[in-house]
Formats: sequence, C-alpha cells, structure tokens
Amino acid sequence: MAEKKKKGFGRFLFGLTARTLMLMNAGVLILSYLSMYVNPAKAWFMTIFGLLFIVFFIVNLLLLVWALRRHSGSFVIPLLALLPSVFLIGRYVQFSGHDQVSDDAVTLVDFNVGKFSMYPSHSRLESIEACRDSVFSFIRSVDADIVCLQEFRGPKGVGVEEYFAKVMPGYNVEHYTRITGRGYFGNVILSRFPVVGEGKFDFEESSNQAHYADLDIRGEVIRVYNCHFESYSLSIPRLVKAFTSREDGKVLEAEEKMRNSITRRPQQVDIVLDDIRNSPVESIVTGDFNDTPMSYTYQQLQRGNKDSFIEAGKGMGGTYSGLWPFIRIDYVLLPKKCDALYHKVERKRYSDHYPIVTRLKIN
Repeated sequence: MAEKKKKGFGRFLFGLTARTLMLMNAGVLILSYLSMYVNPAKAWFMTIFGLLFIVFFIVNLLLLVWALRRHSGSFVIPLLALLPSVFLIGRYVQFSGHDQVSDDAVTLVDFNVGKFSMYPSHSRLESIEACRDSVFSFIRSVDADIVCLQEFRGPKGVGVEEYFAKVMPGYNVEHYTRITGRGYFGNVILSRFPVVGEGKFDFEESSNQAHYADLDIRGEVIRVYNCHFESYSLSIPRLVKAFTSREDGKVLEAEEKMRNSITRRPQQVDIVLDDIRNSPVESIVTGDFNDTPMSYTYQQLQRGNKDSFIEAGKGMGGTYSGLWPFIRIDYVLLPKKCDALYHKVERKRYSDHYPIVTRLKIN
C-alpha cells in the first residue's frame, strides 16, 4: 500500500512538473506574439521574446507531440499556445512559392554587403576588391533593375558616381554615404529607371541611416526606401561569451548595447514611417531592419504592405548567414498596387547577410 502511494505521489509530482513547464513555455510563446505590438522604447525586453519566437515555437511543438504520445490531456496547453502561430509561421517559412513571368516585371535586389568584409571566410575571395567584384558580378547575373545596398564601402579617392559608372554602367546612382579614413560608407540605390526625387534621414546618435529615391518606372512614380536600422553592435559569439562569462562588467556592457539598439530602432522606424505616410506616391520599403518578423519594427512597416517573401517565397526565409535559417532581418515590402512574382534568398557568402532577389509587377 505504501509503495502504491509512493508511486501515485511520484506520478502526481511528474504530472505537476510537466504541466508547469508547459504553462511556462506557453507563456513565453504568448509574450513573443505580444512583442509585435509593444513599442520597445517603453519595454525593451519584450523584443527578446520576439527574437526567440522560433525557439519557443519548436519547444511548444515538441511538448505537444510528447503529450499526445502519452495520451495526456495536458496537450491542450501547448496546442492553444500554438494556434496563433498558424497565422504567423509563414513569416519564416513558405511552402508554395511561385515564379511568374511578365514582360513588364521589375527585378529588385536588396543586399547588406557587410562592408565586403567576408572575404577571409571564402577561399576564392582574397581581398575586399575581390568580394566587391563578386557582389557586382552576381547583381549583373540576375539582371537587376533596382539595387538597394546597405553597408557599402567604396574605395578611397574615387567618387561614388564615378565608381559605379565604371563597375555598374547604365544605372542611376542615389547614395547616402559618409567619408571615412578608408573611403566612404553607407547606403546606395542603383536604378535603371530615371530618378525624379530623393531624400535622406539622419538617425540621432547612430551610424545607421535610411534614404529614398523616387523612380519613374515606365510612367509610374514609385518611392523606394533603402533602410538600415540600428544594429545590435554585438555579434552572436560575443553575446554568448558575455552572458556565459562570470565577469559582471561584460554582461552589463552587452545588456546596455542591446538595450540601446532595441530602444533606438523604433525611433528610427517612426522617422521613416512619417515620411511614408506623407509621401505623395506609393512606396517600396527595403533594407536591413535588424529585427525579425516577430517585432514591432516589422509589424509597423509591414502594415498595409505586402511582404514579397510571404507573397512569392518558398522554403526558409532566413537572411542572416550566421544563424541561417532562423534569423530573417532583411525585407522587401511592396504596396498593394504591386504583385510579387518571385522571391528568393540567394545563399551567396559575400557578406554575413544573404541577398534577396525579388521580381515584381506594378498594376
């Protein structure tokens, strides 16, 4: 009798522990949903839940399968937590996709080229110049009509227009670059279409930036925004090292850097959004948002627009090579009047980001 009571108590304790874990994991998944609607400037830590959405999703999915295999009624906990994911997981992975052909299609490439600094990790690329050449060779190979580059580093002593006239002839150039000791650095828009207007945005206390070009695309003026929002200024390995270190100073430094970047980003987004709302023409928004699809940044910019990956992509949408396929931080957002005919993340190791190739049609 005593042994039965002991076993019964053991099962009760195990069941209670399992349900507690399920409730905790369901809770953090729900917080990741809420992170899309909470301005990080008011609660910066909510962004962390959005960043870890995929992790929470997978854990809850595993708990659901485990509970079902055990015929446990507790399967309801992860099931209910996962229901909203049915409508959100498509921001990370698509199964249908399409590649439509149209005579009046426009091919757009968005690419954070990472200062062309990935050459040491690629045996064929022995210098920044070789990395640059490979990037522009790739862009020419996809026959891009519009190109949006972030973190572009140009050679010292050569003007931006002069440089692109040589390496990418036939394109109009709009740029927002700053002169540095090693040349110039910033964002560039290349367009085969006439440029009829342009604008630039300065972000306070930040080296990041955004700009736009108004393009006359076969008689239709479209504003193309090229955005590079606040970076974390902290690599994944450095972040892991900081939080596994026993030194309090490193942890506090990493936390401060994360907090600063997370709270600055919504302010930068608001600047661009204000211009979008006041724009006299429809807008395409591209760039490195440094935020996942489960973020306030994405939610604000995607509202009322089409995500080219959701419309035409297939497979995993990850664009950050360091944690592919889970981290998607580069986007092409289209106005309602545009249709995405094609979207592909090209896994080219010329940067810590992968380039996006989108083909669109203006209705």
